[in-house]
Amino acid sequence: MEMRTLGPNGPKITTIGFGAWAIGGPWIYGWGSVDDNESVRAIHRALDTGVNWIDTAAAYGLGHSEEVVARALSGIAARPLVATKCGLIPDGKGGVGNSLAPPSIRRECEASLKRLRVECIDLYQIHWADPGTPLEDAWGAMAALREEGKVRFIGVCNFDAPMLRRCMNVAPVQSLQPPYSLLERGVEGETLDYCLQQGIGVVAYSPMQSGLLTGKFDRLRLAPDDWRLQNPLYREPKLSIALNLVDRLRPIAEAHGKSVGQVAVAWVLRHPAVTSAIVGARTGAQAGENAGAAGLSLSDDDARKINAALEDLKL
Repeated sequence: MEMRTLGPNGPKITTIGFGAWAIGGPWIYGWGSVDDNESVRAIHRALDTGVNWIDTAAAYGLGHSEEVVARALSGIAARPLVATKCGLIPDGKGGVGNSLAPPSIRRECEASLKRLRVECIDLYQIHWADPGTPLEDAWGAMAALREEGKVRFIGVCNFDAPMLRRCMNVAPVQSLQPPYSLLERGVEGETLDYCLQQGIGVVAYSPMQSGLLTGKFDRLRLAPDDWRLQNPLYREPKLSIALNLVDRLRPIAEAHGKSVGQVAVAWVLRHPAVTSAIVGARTGAQAGENAGAAGLSLSDDDARKINAALEDLKL
């Protein structure tokens, strides 16, 4: 599997990363119930295909995703890079609130170290900004953790270019993790251009729009507590527009002998600023299929057809 360097003097990571959001189990942004044994099999299958990094977060299942990742990696000699996040704190009601106060970041880091059963986190990321904490204070706390050896690299998620600039005035940013897909392109332009100019790595999440662009999406199969039921993209009229895009992608996928989902991931990886795509899986079969996107190179003609579909559907 192709590997790219994540940020300045960073680690080599595969262009596909295993996303551990969905394996966290029930919480306010959960995907319904999960089978931890199957989640472990999914992680093992991803590693078998060559994937060398996993992205999780303390918030996913309120710590459960990190625990499952630790279980899956127990006894594995060639451990993958593990990225996790801070900044979303359980509110005691199944939900989360924001806190990037430096003492809170430190507490979260210590808790993640314990759940992941490691002495150092490979990539520690701010999950979401906290309006109640100056960004410079939060980023200074992250830099301190790196200097102390508790984390190797530090990055951010869901930040725009002005926020990245503020961080860079305090300490270098290794990576940005933004949402990026054919249906969610808000980071194109200023934010991705800034990352490219500064050499900041980009690990895009939800490249298949949380399953909507897989070519297999069925809203009726979502669990009653699946967070996607509350998202306008998964309801009419936007749902039909998204599924029309899927139909436009099918001939391209068939021409390459690939799935629609693999085409969607390859499109994200085609952007020069993108280092890797985080692709979630809850089963071994899904993890195996996800890896197939790494070998797909879309042509300029493919890109023109996709862009035409986006224009026609006003996406």
